[in-house]
Amino acid sequence: MNITMILAMIGGLGLFLYGMRLMGDSIERAAGAKLRNILETLTRNRVQGMFVGLFFTAVIQSSSACTVMVVSFVNSGLMTLYQAAGPILGANIGTTVTSQLVSFNLSKAAPVFLIIGVLVSMFSKNATYRKIADIITGFGVLFLGLSQMSSSMSVLKDSEAVLNVFSSLTNPFLGILLGAALTALIQSSSVTVSILLLLANQGLIALPISMFIILGCNIGACMSAVLAGIAGNRDAKRAALIHLIFNIIGTIIVAAILFVLMPQVLSMLTAISGSNPGRIIANAHTVFKIFQVALLLPFTDKIVDMTYVLVPKDKDHEEKVGYRSQFQLQYIGAKVIFSPATAVVDAIKELDRMANLASENLNRAMNALITLDEEDIAEVYEVEKNIDFLNHAITNYLVKINQTNMPVDDLKQIGALFHVVNDIERIGDHAENVADMAKERLEKNVVFSKEAQREMGDLLDMVNTIVRFSIEMFSKDSDEHMEDVMNLEDAIDEKERELQNNHIARLEKNECSPEAGMIYSDVVSGLERVADHATNIAFAIRDSERQDLTARQVSYKI
Repeated sequence: MNITMILAMIGGLGLFLYGMRLMGDSIERAAGAKLRNILETLTRNRVQGMFVGLFFTAVIQSSSACTVMVVSFVNSGLMTLYQAAGPILGANIGTTVTSQLVSFNLSKAAPVFLIIGVLVSMFSKNATYRKIADIITGFGVLFLGLSQMSSSMSVLKDSEAVLNVFSSLTNPFLGILLGAALTALIQSSSVTVSILLLLANQGLIALPISMFIILGCNIGACMSAVLAGIAGNRDAKRAALIHLIFNIIGTIIVAAILFVLMPQVLSMLTAISGSNPGRIIANAHTVFKIFQVALLLPFTDKIVDMTYVLVPKDKDHEEKVGYRSQFQLQYIGAKVIFSPATAVVDAIKELDRMANLASENLNRAMNALITLDEEDIAEVYEVEKNIDFLNHAITNYLVKINQTNMPVDDLKQIGALFHVVNDIERIGDHAENVADMAKERLEKNVVFSKEAQREMGDLLDMVNTIVRFSIEMFSKDSDEHMEDVMNLEDAIDEKERELQNNHIARLEKNECSPEAGMIYSDVVSGLERVADHATNIAFAIRDSERQDLTARQVSYKI
């Protein structure tokens, strides 16, 4: 074994890994938002969730991407733990698709895939075709790397030292440990099983020990979800544990069967696969996963309950306080799971939280304006500092994710989200302005008439309604309140004009002081502007989608 062969093998592995990454990332960019929506909405029962997880993982060729996305959904509160169990189990089966493809040895077709992908990428101006071309190119690079690794490994048969190393590998526990360690390092069970498949095809490793290495790969595959869960909240940690517990239990059960019935299992796999060792390993990978899921799917609730024992509930109430916690991000940031496919979803959840803080603060400020409660005034300023912090933090996050490999449909929304952050921050500023007026009223002993207080209360009720509807439209991507928002916006404009006229009439009749009149006029104008910002929030994403559609229509005409 010389240095040239080692470099060729390493280069082949690099091409294989890059091809898998390029293909998976390209699929995620092209269809990630649609796949995410399927994953989010079609997981209401465990069997349906299992098939969705299987389909998702088979398409993007990565169980890690699927499980990390599920953990992210749990972290954001978009999915319960009991819903998460189904997709996680399905991902375990979906991940076997790669090794099945590899076992059919499509290496001879790799140049064809490469030339098609590269030519379309270079010469096509259609964005959709170029995305598909990236997927085809990744497929070609994957099998090119596979071909190079296979050629390099064929030389290993002539090395007595290599043969001695592999022939000495007979301990089942060592095989499981080796599979787990390699997969945890590479963070892809598909890659580890594919390498194992190539070794078996060259006669370098025996089939019995390969079965145990495959089981170890199942445990190592949990590393990505575990690492993601560590960064998340307690439910995210539990979601990662579901994956780990399931694979550990499944490995123990199948390993026990192999200890007792290894000849029968190999005989069954040979009957399915023929005499090709690579096909036997690929089918073993799939059969083991299907058997584990079929066996443990009825007990998913028990597995979820087990995670509550390992990660107790006694501190959960502290996480809920995070809604009001100062200078902390709850759904995004360095201490939270990051997945490009869910980055926009997480940002919207954080914006929803920021919007509710701003809305509450506006009501707190209005209450302080009437009651002159000094504690409320002080709290308005404190919450406003938190809103300013969220404004900067979310803006920085949007800049960061705009530079990542996000789904194309999500990228279209980033510009709209920048506007939403600004509109929410402006609502917060109006709350601070009202607090300033409350302080002025307190210091100068300014008195409001009952009529003025009632009018401001009526306008605030209308503004609260439009803000609530707008936040719901934005955060849930719903059209339910579209007409209500448009009608309310017009009604608030009309109401503001009416109240300003009433104010002028009271001034002319000397029914209020100039100081009270100035504060009243500013408050009414400020509330009308809050309604404008709320309307912007409601239609931000829809306006961006409409602009994108118009741009595409123009490009087609050109």
